[in-house]
Amino acid sequence: MDRLSHMLFRGMMAVNRWDGVAGVAATCVVGSILLVLPAQGLAQDVAVVNQSAAPSAAPVGSDTLLEGIEAAQENSDDLDPNLVPLEPELTASPPDLSVGDNSAETPPSEARAGSAEPQETLYNIPVVIDQSVQSHIRFFNTSIRDRFEQWMVRLNRYRPLVENIFAEFNLPSDLVHLSLVESGFNPYAYSRAKATGPWQFMKGTGKLYGLRIDHYVDERRDPIKSTVAAARYLRDLYDIFGTWPLAMAAYNAGEGKVLRALHKAQAESFSDISRTKLIRLETKQYVPRIMAATIIARNPDRYGFAQNPVPPHEFEEVVVTRPLHFRAISNVTGISYNDLRLLNPELRRDATPPDETSYHLKVPVGMSEKVLELLERVPTHKFPPLAMMADREIPRPKINASHVYRVRMGDTLQKISRKFGIPIKTIKARNNISGLSIRAGELLNLAR
Repeated sequence: MDRLSHMLFRGMMAVNRWDGVAGVAATCVVGSILLVLPAQGLAQDVAVVNQSAAPSAAPVGSDTLLEGIEAAQENSDDLDPNLVPLEPELTASPPDLSVGDNSAETPPSEARAGSAEPQETLYNIPVVIDQSVQSHIRFFNTSIRDRFEQWMVRLNRYRPLVENIFAEFNLPSDLVHLSLVESGFNPYAYSRAKATGPWQFMKGTGKLYGLRIDHYVDERRDPIKSTVAAARYLRDLYDIFGTWPLAMAAYNAGEGKVLRALHKAQAESFSDISRTKLIRLETKQYVPRIMAATIIARNPDRYGFAQNPVPPHEFEEVVVTRPLHFRAISNVTGISYNDLRLLNPELRRDATPPDETSYHLKVPVGMSEKVLELLERVPTHKFPPLAMMADREIPRPKINASHVYRVRMGDTLQKISRKFGIPIKTIKARNNISGLSIRAGELLNLAR
């Protein structure tokens, strides 16, 4: 079996094998002092969005009843004042970007001589200095320098947390810079496609990797749990593709799209498919963008970025047995409402969920004892009733363990959507399908 055939086979047979490790990673981190987002930076972001961002209109012409219900659930995100749109710099491209020569499979030790990169730097993901990477370096270092520095400061507050979790999954530490280009490690960031959190999980992928996403809690925004999910997903992608450039491309485009591109091009590397029209320009730019972010983050002095120590924002946890609103907790304990909101970004309604009898609420360091003493004085929060349609549970057929479906003769997106209970827009998003046509024999990722 050649390498491409083996890769396709692994893609079809890939299953989640990391439940046990994920538990270890979460326990190791949760059992100690944790890191959280700096309050000042996010408070400013939220203020800007509340002034300028308008809720998006509800989608019309939903393809199925299931899609309409999921759309209603997704649109409830627009009511969440904590969310902020992705910063435009995260998706902007350098004006002089060239994607014609991406030698992204070159080992880290073979960075091109004569480049601006210090040769003594050793990376643990493949890094090259080609024209595309250099364009992104100039873009980060000049065009959006202030913004990129903010992203690095934000990530550095989380870096020990992320690196510890990645180490549990035997992932290269330089892979943490993927979060820089995804969201600037902003737990409150969301995209037009409704990807959310520091690792920009879509709802279906987040649920597939064990994240709770409902009316009250969105763990895609939890820095710890979302990082564990990202580590599991990246490890699975590497197990499928065998190289980090391809795994990173699949993180952006979806496994199905990359597998199809490799199959159609009879290629085995990211550099091969990046020279074709089989993957989108966004994906062609994505891998060099991560390389450029890694180069600057690993060599900040060389690029003139300040390296002032960033103290981790520490917190403690208190077990809450009933729904409590942040404002009520603040009124009784004196803890800032904004501190509670920023320490618990996963709580969508600024309150602990009503269906949890032992929710771990994060509070500032040194405040857990006071909160425990005063907890009985905090009134129970009464949530308004949920809309029946948005909260209805509809039984759906199970998908096989690989979550990969081979299109059969006569299949359409509408038929597949109805068969597996997955909205057409979700299937299209997970597989980067722009139109409605699919071909027999194609592999579709049917993760919800």
